Amino acid sequence: MRKRLAALLSILVAVVLTLAACSGGGSKSEDGGKGGVKSEKSENVLNLTSTADIPTMDSSLATDQISFINFNQTLEGLYVLDKDDKPAPGVAKEDPKKSDDGKTWTIKLRDNAKWSNGDPVTAHDFVYAWQRTVDPDTAAEYAYMFENIENAKDITAGKKKPEELGVKAVDDQTLEIKLVKDVPWMQSLFAFGSFMPQNEKFVEKQRKKFGTTADATLSNGPFQLEDWKTEDNWKLVPNKEYWDKDKVKLKEVNYKVVKENQTSLNLYQTGKADSVVLEAQNVPKYEDRKDFSTELVASNWFLRINKTKNKDLSNENLRKAIAKSFNKKEYTNSILNNGSLPTDTLMIKDFVEDKNGKDYLDGVKSPLNYDKEEAKKLLEKAKKETGKDSFKIEFLTYDDAERKQAAQYMKEQIEKNLPGVTLKIKQQPFKQKLALESKGDYDISFAGWGPDYPDPTTYLDLFTKDSPHNQTGYSNAEYDKALEEANSDEMLKPENEQKRLEMLQKAEGQFLESAAIAPMYQAGVARLRQPYVKNWQTHKFGGDYSLKEVEIAGAK
Repeated sequence: MRKRLAALLSILVAVVLTLAACSGGGSKSEDGGKGGVKSEKSENVLNLTSTADIPTMDSSLATDQISFINFNQTLEGLYVLDKDDKPAPGVAKEDPKKSDDGKTWTIKLRDNAKWSNGDPVTAHDFVYAWQRTVDPDTAAEYAYMFENIENAKDITAGKKKPEELGVKAVDDQTLEIKLVKDVPWMQSLFAFGSFMPQNEKFVEKQRKKFGTTADATLSNGPFQLEDWKTEDNWKLVPNKEYWDKDKVKLKEVNYKVVKENQTSLNLYQTGKADSVVLEAQNVPKYEDRKDFSTELVASNWFLRINKTKNKDLSNENLRKAIAKSFNKKEYTNSILNNGSLPTDTLMIKDFVEDKNGKDYLDGVKSPLNYDKEEAKKLLEKAKKETGKDSFKIEFLTYDDAERKQAAQYMKEQIEKNLPGVTLKIKQQPFKQKLALESKGDYDISFAGWGPDYPDPTTYLDLFTKDSPHNQTGYSNAEYDKALEEANSDEMLKPENEQKRLEMLQKAEGQFLESAAIAPMYQAGVARLRQPYVKNWQTHKFGGDYSLKEVEIAGAK
């Protein structure tokens, strides 16, 4: 997923989503209904609040976590992630049949998969969707995710036609895929939002409107989208045509865009919400309650430092000074206070281990730790190298409450510890903020990333020269070569697993030396949640969670 977070990103990763549900009659409460722990609720209705609207429901164009979360509920790919984040059959009815070299996959599709309009889901829907995504005319940022499919890279470069992509509908229920390499995470990737099928007839009828409204969206997953009102709310209801509809228990899922966490907390306190994400100042009040919990999630937050717009930021010492000038531990303990951990790296912890069970991050060296005295020395070097005594920098961030507070903290820290550096905060709604980043129209931005598949390259590939997510101006031929070699057929062999991880660890250290980003923290979340919400399934990569089997205890 990558998921670009704002949540992320959300998250974020990313954007923090909170779980809530309007209370109904007949609920049982252990504290007389004063907002404490309840064991049951009469309605099988779930309401979720989001700090931002859905940017798009077009799986070819989405780059953010909120969209991918909603894809998890409304769309189904060849495979889905189970409770252990392993790929399980979705539209596919079984695991792929592989050729001897592992590069040709034949996948049989179930014959009872349908779209919400009653059309069958066929192999042609995958061929159409994937060809549309890699077509340069679509301008999909995530087209690079398809590069392990034969000819995809040449198609996105305009050297071949989309019809030459290495995917073919042998018949309605048989899909053949030709891969460049037999990478170990490929089956998991087929559960990712960008690889969802699309109904060609429906998409072509909607044209540019596709994925922008509920009526211009078609579902083949457990739920379908209804009542989507921009920057306000949207609703999910069960997809009656879904092949596995008997496992869907919720009657309705309501999302409301709420930018202030205190608003959700008020709902929880009055018994009108199931769950809420807590801000730092509220954690001490609730941390001893049994409905309180914290969780470290799979997303990292950092400052993107763009050296192409503001030429001052092309100076490496200035970038390093900024990266080392703010107190990450104080930020996570005081500003967040939700289980988040300070980090000096791009990759997250507890995500990839070597064959001996050692965390990948144990082998990554980073110079971007907090050290305000060293930061001042680096700033003085930057002043001499640029011939300037002061630097004015624009700081792009989101417009929700948490990010406003974060931006103010960063401004105070950087300006206090780097005399002569001035930050001007620019707050933007989620969708507009992502658009400015994509165009490179920023100096420094508050950014997050969650993994799209279980490998360090889901982070490291972000900053190769040709990556559409590399919006910093960073370019290093040695770094690109290392990643290319790490993903070669030879290095992907099981016997080279340890050597490959060491190669990636070295490459990440090299990237961090450039200070193209300033790492901040791996996200955590502190929440209150009523125990009657059952079977909530979270994921470390792809969409953050799945609601397919969620139900409300006591609901009728």
